[in-house]
Amino acid sequence: MRNVALTKENVAKAVFIAFAAFSILAVFAIVFFLLYQSIPAFRQIGFFNFLFGTTWAPKNESLPVAERFGIFPMIVGSVALTITSVALGGVLAIFTAVFVVYYCPKKLKPVFHQLINLLAGIPSIVYGYFGLTFLMPLMVKIFHIPQAYGLLSATLILSLMLVPTVASITKNSLESVPMNYYEGALALGCSKNQTVFKVCLPAAKNGILAAIILGVGRAVGETMAVQFLVGSGDNYPALFLPFRTMTSSIVLEMGYADDALHKPALVAIGFILLLFILVINLCLAAVKRNDSISGNKLFNRKVKESRGAISKFSWHKTGSAQDILCILSYCIAALVAVMLLFVVGFVLIKGVGGLTWNFLFGKSGNAQVTLAPAFVSTGMVILLALLIALPFGIGAAIFLSEYAKKGSRFVKIINLFIDTLSGVPSVVFGLFGMVFFGNILGIGTNLLNGSLTLSLIVLPTVIRSTEQSLTEVPDSMREASYALGASKVRTIFVVVLPQALSGIITSVILSIGRIVSESAALIYTAGAVAYMPQGYFSRGATLSVMMWFFNSADGIADAQAKCFATAAILILCVLILNILVTVIEKTFRKRSNR
Repeated sequence: MRNVALTKENVAKAVFIAFAAFSILAVFAIVFFLLYQSIPAFRQIGFFNFLFGTTWAPKNESLPVAERFGIFPMIVGSVALTITSVALGGVLAIFTAVFVVYYCPKKLKPVFHQLINLLAGIPSIVYGYFGLTFLMPLMVKIFHIPQAYGLLSATLILSLMLVPTVASITKNSLESVPMNYYEGALALGCSKNQTVFKVCLPAAKNGILAAIILGVGRAVGETMAVQFLVGSGDNYPALFLPFRTMTSSIVLEMGYADDALHKPALVAIGFILLLFILVINLCLAAVKRNDSISGNKLFNRKVKESRGAISKFSWHKTGSAQDILCILSYCIAALVAVMLLFVVGFVLIKGVGGLTWNFLFGKSGNAQVTLAPAFVSTGMVILLALLIALPFGIGAAIFLSEYAKKGSRFVKIINLFIDTLSGVPSVVFGLFGMVFFGNILGIGTNLLNGSLTLSLIVLPTVIRSTEQSLTEVPDSMREASYALGASKVRTIFVVVLPQALSGIITSVILSIGRIVSESAALIYTAGAVAYMPQGYFSRGATLSVMMWFFNSADGIADAQAKCFATAAILILCVLILNILVTVIEKTFRKRSNR
């Protein structure tokens, strides 16, 4: 019996290790198969011609191949948009986080927290359509220009999208600063504002830097919102001049690209984009290695000796700059809240009027397109993607929490690849799904392909949320189970996992929100059709993809009204999911406090 028990333990541990190592396999598979599909383009065009060429004209056969596929303007466009949006969005996010941690009234904190979560959950395609239908016409009127495609519109919308990502991580970093830093600065005579901006904020600099790096990764990989706002010009970026980014070019042309060289060139753009993301994640890993709370120059700088006698009139008030920063944090936090409420209100007001019964649940076809197929397709994708991602994610979390040796090199590698997988842009996942699942495995473009692709996208969310919940289970419960003679596997499944149920449910809800919001990864893996799916081998469009379909397809009556109605449905879904997460967290918190 002892040998059998030992065998079961070893088998269970091996399975959990395999689940944890799956993220490593996934990242290597994405890199390898995108590179494999890019080699024909690199071979015929030339790697440096492709990277530094300034002309993108795939259909212009009068030009030599080496001169038709140059992506340097796209790279410049992506970098310029990333720098401007991260600079603006980072400032907004950091001041918002400072306000929430140090200045926000206690009763208002949960409300502000929900606002940030809502801002994070709104699909990028909704942001992009808001910019297209409200912000750009407003700029045309203000600046008296013929059109407002360009860097300014994209920067304003993308910076707003980056706020929740950077603000959440900055908030966690500020809350992790030891309280004795704050109390010690106050005891030394600093005002609250001086303490916040000259002691606590510099002490959290590593976490803030990590947040900004994640923001850079989000900005580089953003697809749908950028595609709406930058236009399709072959120009270098300017405030009001259409240009392209790497992601927008993939979405614009993949639908009609042929298999000779055009499609491999687009996949090669995805591979270059993936290299950008891998470099960003390596920078993030380097920052995390040095994430211990660092000191502040305020405490270790040399004190200058005064020259001559000190006059009783030489005293002057200090801290005025910090007082201004405090006021600025109030103003920026209020601005972020107002912008969020305005975006939500604008979309709901425009969209609620179009939510008729026939549009929601009527029969869909060429003559009349409804959302009924989108509801079915979304439900099918959610079900299969979670059935695949949950076992792998929970198994990986069990290994990291219950079996892994803290600080071991293997665990560090797994964590690095999980973070890398979470940072891969959705359009790159879409390319991988199209190449690997669709072409190499022969699945084609259908809901099965879309579900497999989305399972990879939500896997890091499931792992991190479940792992966090498992680590919060008291060790005393495990020790009591061992004392009663239970094995480690039995303890995990009977004692630990039930106690971590709130985190698992939360990961499911967050994954559903990500699936509902996703569009770039599904357009060329699951399809973009308005017909009712007959099974997982049928093409189908989810709600977000259907919104893109309404905006891009020709000949659809009341296309703008249908786009707003679909956007309203997406925002309502985000609201419901946020409420569910809040209710579940409060319910399990009350139970744990009993």
